[in-house]
Parts: sequence; structure tokens; C-alpha cells
Amino acid sequence: MSIREIEELFRKDLHELGCMVNSSEPVTFSINAHINYSNVCETRCRICAYHRGRQFTLSADEVVNEALKGSRKGARELHIVGSHNPELGVEYFEEVFKKISSQCSATIKALTAAEVYYYAKKERMSIREFLNRLKSAGLEILAGGGAEILVDNVRREICPRKCRSEEWLRVMRIAHESGIKSNATMLFGHLESIRHRAIHLYRIRKLQDKTNGFLAFIPLPFHPEGTDFSFKPSPVDILKTIAVSRLVLSNFRGIKAYWVMLGLELAEIALSYGANDLDGTVGKERIAHSAGAKTPERLGVEELVKIIRNANRIPAERDAFFNILKIYEDRKVWVRE
Repeated sequence: MSIREIEELFRKDLHELGCMVNSSEPVTFSINAHINYSNVCETRCRICAYHRGRQFTLSADEVVNEALKGSRKGARELHIVGSHNPELGVEYFEEVFKKISSQCSATIKALTAAEVYYYAKKERMSIREFLNRLKSAGLEILAGGGAEILVDNVRREICPRKCRSEEWLRVMRIAHESGIKSNATMLFGHLESIRHRAIHLYRIRKLQDKTNGFLAFIPLPFHPEGTDFSFKPSPVDILKTIAVSRLVLSNFRGIKAYWVMLGLELAEIALSYGANDLDGTVGKERIAHSAGAKTPERLGVEELVKIIRNANRIPAERDAFFNILKIYEDRKVWVRE
């Protein structure tokens, strides 16, 4: 699709988009744990409330303890992200990842492309060297955050000290070339236009065509509390954006209805508008909640299964790479070997 064709999709009626993305495939989720290692941030983006709270930085051992606690509770996927902390560097993350990977089998999904760019630059290392060191320590997947809107005139307004769009995309390209998979996000509903969203989706689609390294796309509705802005996307806008994302990013395994930021009711509805994944159990997420998200800290498997069944879809548990492990069909659970 061209950028203009993607723009035209956004102008369609919500019902029409819903008919275009109707799917009967299972809706997946993972048993995961979110760990935020620090909110001390040199970038201090205008769209972010996370850095404005009481400052904290977990020691390497504290991060490891949280990860192992999550693993003991069944987490197969550890989502570790934080900030641009000038006091941290590659050795901190190497220690964390080595200790986790030596003590549990959960997949380490950590750091956004923006964090990678910041820490590699701070360490005066190439992106490839930085990523290879962390891959050797146990990193398997990059988180998808830090993309915001991949249009630089928007980024200059909302996150002027964060990496530019080309730098975010370059980090992801190098990660994929290095054998590290990743997710991708889009934070929408603030200063951007529909055309900016179309450009963002177009650029991510083009990179996926080249590398096939993205696993999932997560459209994130902006929460304004504690930020410099007061805008907030409507439920219809959110559902249309999810549907358009599904249509444009047909080469992605998953389009997430990230219940933490959507809310449980809207996340359920989103499963009829292109979303085919609910993320997971999560637990102790701080970034979205600092900006006003009112959702629980954690959901159990039973609650996730119920949400999916309420949407008349088949629930399925997956691993971090979107391989289906269990299918919850009626009262039976099918385990994939």
C-alpha cells in the first residue's frame, strides 16, 4: 500500500473496516512479566509521565529477582524496559541478562530501539556491537517502544531529545540482521495527523518486507495525565487505528490489543476489529499507569481466556515468538507438542 492508500483506509467507516478485518483465527496471549528497571531519564519527553514520578533505579540483582519471581509464577516472557539513565550502561544489562538466562528459561524481551540507540551512543559503541554483546548475554527480542510516531517533525514536538525516526528504524534493522527479533509500537492520539500515522505504518511495513524480524505491532492510545498535552483518542479512533494496522501490517504475526492502555472492555471489542493478541498477564507495569491508565496491574489466565471467549474467539496461549502452546477450545485444552 502507498501512504495515500493507507490514509484512505483511515477515512472509511468503522463498520466497513470491521468487515474488512474479520477473522476466525485464535486470539493469543502469553504468561509474561513486565519489569521497569528505572525512570531516571535524560530524555524527559513531553509525552511521558513516567519520568516525572518519584525517581528509582533497580540494581541488577533487584531486576534479576523480579525476573525470577515472574518465572516461578509461570512467565515465559520477561519484558524489561525503562529509561535513558545516564548512570547505566552495557555492563549493567549484560549482568542482568546473564544472571536471568543462567537461572531460568523465560525469553528475555528487553530494551526499546530508543534505549539501544541511547546506551550504545553513551558507551561509544556501534549499534551492532552493543546488540551482539547483549545477545550473547541472553537478549532474544527487542521491545517495540520508543517509536512514538516515525515522522521527525512530530518527534521534535513530543520527544525532541529521543532518537530520530531513521535511527529507530536502523536499530531495528540491525537487530533483525543480528538474529534478534522485535516488536513495534505506534503512540497515537496526540499531535499527529492521520497522514503521520499512515507514514509510520508504511515505514514499518517496508522494513518488515526487508527483514521479517518484527513479531507484533502494538497500537498504543495516548494517555495525557502527567504529560504536557491534553489530547486523547476516542474509542472509535482507537478501533479504526487497530483495524487499519491489521490491514497494512499483514506481514506481522500479531496485532495487539494492549489491554493495559485500552482498558478491558475496549480490548475485548478490539478483537473484532483486527487485533489477534491480548499481550499477556503483564504484572507491575509502571509506564502506562503513570500516565493515567486505570487497568489492573495483572490479569490471570482465566481472565484473559474469558475476555477472548466473550469476543467469540478461541483463546490460545503462545510463547514470546508467537508459537501457540495451548488452545482453550470449549472446555478442553489442547497442548501443542
